Amino acid sequence: MKSTMTSLAVFAVFATIFAASPALANADDDAWIAKCVKDNGDQGQTAPVIASYCQCMNGKMSTSETLSVTAWEKTHKTEADACGTAAGWVGK
Repeated sequence: MKSTMTSLAVFAVFATIFAASPALANADDDAWIAKCVKDNGDQGQTAPVIASYCQCMNGKMSTSETLSVTAWEKTHKTEADACGTAAGWVGK
């Protein structure tokens, strides 16, 4: 039940962020961000922090990037740290 509630909370935050965001992101961006949110769901952060972090990371990546946000962040520590700080990631 906790997993279902967490998933619903993440989805709600994710949907809210994209509803309020400028229409610059495309379906590909949405898919990468959703995967990032899922990949980071077990990091002990709130859903809004994770969604903000993933959106920031996606924004820093080239539009021609083929790595997932999760794979890309492992080779781009400066960007990951900046997005973590901007998102309010605790302990990043």
